[in-house]
Amino acid sequence: MTMSSDQARPTPHTRDYFYVGGSYTTGSGGLEIAHGQLYVEHLVPIKKICSIPILFIHGNGMTASNFLNTPDGRPGWADYFLAQGYEVYLIDQPCRGRSPWHQGVDGSQSAMGVYKVESRFTATAKYKHWPQAVLHTQWPGPGTKGDPVFDAFYRSIVPSLTSPVEVSRLMKAAGTQLLDRIGPVILVTHSQSGSLGWILGDSRPHLVKAIVALEPIGPPFRQAVFASTPSRAYGIADIPLTFDPPVSSPSDLVTVILERTTFYTNIQQAPPARRLTHLACVPVLVVTSESGYHAMYDHCTVQFLRDAGVDVTHTRLEALGIRGNGHMMFMERNSAEIAGVIEHWVSKALPIPNEGP
Repeated sequence: MTMSSDQARPTPHTRDYFYVGGSYTTGSGGLEIAHGQLYVEHLVPIKKICSIPILFIHGNGMTASNFLNTPDGRPGWADYFLAQGYEVYLIDQPCRGRSPWHQGVDGSQSAMGVYKVESRFTATAKYKHWPQAVLHTQWPGPGTKGDPVFDAFYRSIVPSLTSPVEVSRLMKAAGTQLLDRIGPVILVTHSQSGSLGWILGDSRPHLVKAIVALEPIGPPFRQAVFASTPSRAYGIADIPLTFDPPVSSPSDLVTVILERTTFYTNIQQAPPARRLTHLACVPVLVVTSESGYHAMYDHCTVQFLRDAGVDVTHTRLEALGIRGNGHMMFMERNSAEIAGVIEHWVSKALPIPNEGP
């Protein structure tokens, strides 16, 4: 699918921004500062049709700019959904981008080097770090340093907090305040923010009307592909979620290994699985690309959610005839086609009344 000239034009809209959350604390040199606040960008189409807005949360090393336009200059997913009549919110995660990080108050940061970005996101067929990597064809250009599209993308990448627990706590605090302020949303997460989507859905199930998780961080309990260290002590999150029977510590989650491969280990709750009572109220779509490293293990995350009573649709793009995409699918050449898949699922899973004339 290619974009028509009409689709390629930016959708008329209004824009404003605000900050939410955070608190005052004492920083370096005894200065009183605001800490933990969340930058929020708010876009409203001139022709607003849908009553429930979309809230985008970017992945690791990224900011809200991920969804504004693609590195090769096409309108991004924010514009796509504006054109369909959706109000759009985008954020910079706490201590990231326009949400300030304070030395001596916030935890350590890390950055992604060129090699990591090329080998995992933009030029995976060149590096072949996992079997499906050779299928990657949709990145616009060679995906390597020196190519203008890659350079534009790489210059947008920023340092991120190293501790996923710190990120989760800050995002839960500020993110729930955001939801309380703006009301019901359709939540779209990507990669590292996948766990943040589960946390917000668990914290405000009456306000998160649906979750679209683009290759959410996983698999449960352990890193995969590039490491095998324990992670996500609560299965799909680094901080507690609402289970039934209740969980007072990670050790309450009894686990079993169902698969062990070179690239990942599939660890699930031992039956009978505890139920995620709040998330069970939220319909979920997990989207997996054909060639990204998540192609190997997203089914593990889906199984954890389903065993816990969550209503999950798992869409593998190649099963729909959408081939060659990688982890950054929303920036790739056929990104509008993938956005259409998401919009179709939302319309079926969550019929949204129009705003009216």
